Amino acid sequence: MGMTYNIDAKSAIIDLLTAALKTTAPDASNAVITLERPKQILHGDFSCNVAMQLAKTLRAKPREIAEKLVANLPSSPLLDKAEIAGAGFINLFLNRAHKQSVVNHILAAGLHYGESSHGAKLKVQIEFVSANPTGPLHVGHGRGAAYGACLANVLAVTGHEVTREFYINDAGRQMDILATSVWLRYLAARGTTVAFPADGYRGDYVHDIARALEVAHGDQFQREFTAAVVTPSEDTDAALDALIASAKTALGEDWRLLHQYALDAMLADQRDDLAQFGIIYDRWFSEQSLHDSGEVARAIETLQGNGHLYQKDGAMWFRSTTFGDEKDRVVCRENGQYTYFASDIAYHLNKVERGYDLMIDVWGADHHGYIARVRGALTALGANPDKLTVTLVQFAVLYRGGEKVAMGKRSGDFVTLRELRKEVGEDAARFFYVLRKSDQHLDFDLDLATSRTNENPVYYIQYAHARVCSVYAQWGGDPATLADVNCSPLTSEAEITLLQKLAEYPELVGLAARELSPHLIAFYLKDLAGLFHSYYNNVRFLADVADEREARLALAAAVRQVLANGLTLLGVSSPEKM
Repeated sequence: MGMTYNIDAKSAIIDLLTAALKTTAPDASNAVITLERPKQILHGDFSCNVAMQLAKTLRAKPREIAEKLVANLPSSPLLDKAEIAGAGFINLFLNRAHKQSVVNHILAAGLHYGESSHGAKLKVQIEFVSANPTGPLHVGHGRGAAYGACLANVLAVTGHEVTREFYINDAGRQMDILATSVWLRYLAARGTTVAFPADGYRGDYVHDIARALEVAHGDQFQREFTAAVVTPSEDTDAALDALIASAKTALGEDWRLLHQYALDAMLADQRDDLAQFGIIYDRWFSEQSLHDSGEVARAIETLQGNGHLYQKDGAMWFRSTTFGDEKDRVVCRENGQYTYFASDIAYHLNKVERGYDLMIDVWGADHHGYIARVRGALTALGANPDKLTVTLVQFAVLYRGGEKVAMGKRSGDFVTLRELRKEVGEDAARFFYVLRKSDQHLDFDLDLATSRTNENPVYYIQYAHARVCSVYAQWGGDPATLADVNCSPLTSEAEITLLQKLAEYPELVGLAARELSPHLIAFYLKDLAGLFHSYYNNVRFLADVADEREARLALAAAVRQVLANGLTLLGVSSPEKM
């Protein structure tokens, strides 16, 4: 089987260069050495530019420094040779037997290839989607859902202890508007028509909840109620608030029941939608619970005690400008009601008190201005704001036939996540959402996502996986027997390139975790699939010579394993037939 595969060849090479630097220039031996992966196989496995970095300090030409470093490199079974290129780059070539042994290592590690303990069991909480429970999830929520879920998977396999959380905005005015909208539809269905407010929730789903309410509770919510209670007003907010107040008065004790019924119906819908999209949360956290437990009041009292609040126009304000916000923010209105921001402050304090080392909030890009005030509130509470990282997700714009897709059918004013999933399938939706960096604009091409062509990246990658399975079907042997195969026949340029790509995978997963960028895995899988398809088209796997046949089948098995591992992180399936 040749030499034992060193999972972290990169670190081993850095150690060799560090030793060479100590000999060459002891005074500069604390210089940071970084390695890059060259774009072309002819330039080796790693490239180092430390000679250029040190030219000024050592007052020497980079190429001369590089020559000395190469001369002073300790010998290692890992390293085949080191060459100097251009102005002073050091290109390092790993031993071929080492490269070949990555296949055996992947087949031995199986599902665990790519895992690491870099996260050192840091406790990480990722809070994502957290959509208002006032309507179905739309395609914008879908992108945050796919990103948050993939990021959680990447962090989990790199040794972090991950909690996935959904924050339910179940307190406040929007829920009151939903409950009132449901009640008016319920009354209309029972023959009592009340003028529907312009700012009420209008989607078909409101009618659905109203019908279910009637089936479950009959005439329990029937009240004599006319539109006369709402005086026409230029202030639609005031009119809507008056309508909500009238509904609360008319329903009395039944208001809470109606409110809870509407909330439960919407949460059940969102939970089901996300579960079908492959997203399961560890915790659903209720905003209302922060009010009920007194945590909102306690957080605001703490801010007041720390001297960060003041009164103006009867309201209580947080001095968020002290912490870089563009203006101060109200935390308690003059009517004594806490704002959404007050709930957010209490929620983030609650997260801190649960002992997370890192809290990642996944927000829509339109919430960018919110970051400074939440971090400011944590600082003002005496917590470490650096424990909070906010990642922003841009909206996704759908295209069909090269045209922007018009707004949705069922929901009133947007395309739902359900509609998208139904059209393109779970796999394409999950993959296309993470095909760009989360804070970059995303054009989602529906035609491409449903096409069975090489231009469709998810099809292209899954097809590479299925192709390996078809090779096994032709071969008829047991893939488990390939784990200890001698891979020394893998010497062509295409094979060496594939071996290099496979060896990069654990390093890439680590980078995706550090940079909170699961899209890097999508890019990697596209590249790996491309290399494999090209290899597949140019080689006979079932070669006549047994050693060649077994080595190629083992290489294909390693490719299949890495494709499957990467797709699993993205929440995408690995079909055996296409």
